[in-house]
Amino acid sequence: MSGPGAGVVVGVDIGGTKVLAGAVAEDGTVVRTATRTTPGRRVVTQQVEDALVAAVLAAAEGEPLAGVGVAAAGFVDSAGERVMFAPHLPWQGQPLRDLLVARLGCPVGLDNDANCAARAEAHHGAARGAASALMITMGTGIGGAVLLDGRVVRGANGMAGEFGHMQVVPDGQACECGRRGCWEQYSSGNALVRSARGLMAEQPSVLLEMSGGRPEAVTGPMVTAAAEGGDLVARRAFTSIGDWLGVGVANLVAALDPEVVVIGGGVSAAGDRLLEPARAALRRTLVGAAHRRVPPLVAAELGPGAGMIGAARLVRDAQVLR
Repeated sequence: MSGPGAGVVVGVDIGGTKVLAGAVAEDGTVVRTATRTTPGRRVVTQQVEDALVAAVLAAAEGEPLAGVGVAAAGFVDSAGERVMFAPHLPWQGQPLRDLLVARLGCPVGLDNDANCAARAEAHHGAARGAASALMITMGTGIGGAVLLDGRVVRGANGMAGEFGHMQVVPDGQACECGRRGCWEQYSSGNALVRSARGLMAEQPSVLLEMSGGRPEAVTGPMVTAAAEGGDLVARRAFTSIGDWLGVGVANLVAALDPEVVVIGGGVSAAGDRLLEPARAALRRTLVGAAHRRVPPLVAAELGPGAGMIGAARLVRDAQVLR
């Protein structure tokens, strides 16, 4: 993939519900954005690609395209050419990068959304200046990325960083992946809601009123709002998923020994309500914690635009993916 020339560089973050595209400057500043609805997995790939191209052109606003980077919520192959599988998108091995090059007429970079978010945080955010870092993205589930020697480690299949499916509880909670006891079943947006619903049976909570008396209607934003208002059930739910977050991070730190661990994704917006119990669990469970520098556990700085910014960085650097 040749590097971008003169013109605008656009980063795209494509997920299960929308396409977010942005013209991104060299310093990571997002100049303007455009969104389009993601049609969903049950439609043909052409419709998703049409939405992606429309968002790119709208973000470019008539300027020539120097390059386009795409952050996809799914498994991207080791060559950075194909989305092999995405749970909420229809791609299954189509040569997406070549298709987009043909349609857009410029260099195109493609990678997993968590890898792109890690690039953004490494260049412009919370992992800036670190040679090694872990990125954990907490949303409905858990994703992540590994940075070593300043580069994203993608693995033999391009699928490194799927931390959410490490087993932490043998024969534990059933997971959507078909296995049991995966980390994201204990520390994620879904885990937060499940914990809160279970705790509501043990003690009074404002969540009962917020959900119209139906615990099954409780959502993640409700739990966050209730915790901010002092509700004990909501705060206990955050402590639970924060504790499990720290346990999982300790395992990763023991294996990779990074300088810093960055927590991103929607759940991370809770800040220290999530991170303080995670830091305590990390110190408690990390092997040799008393005899080593425990890496700081910090919140990502770039918010929901990190994937888009990192995708633009990918094509701007014209990296050879490996």
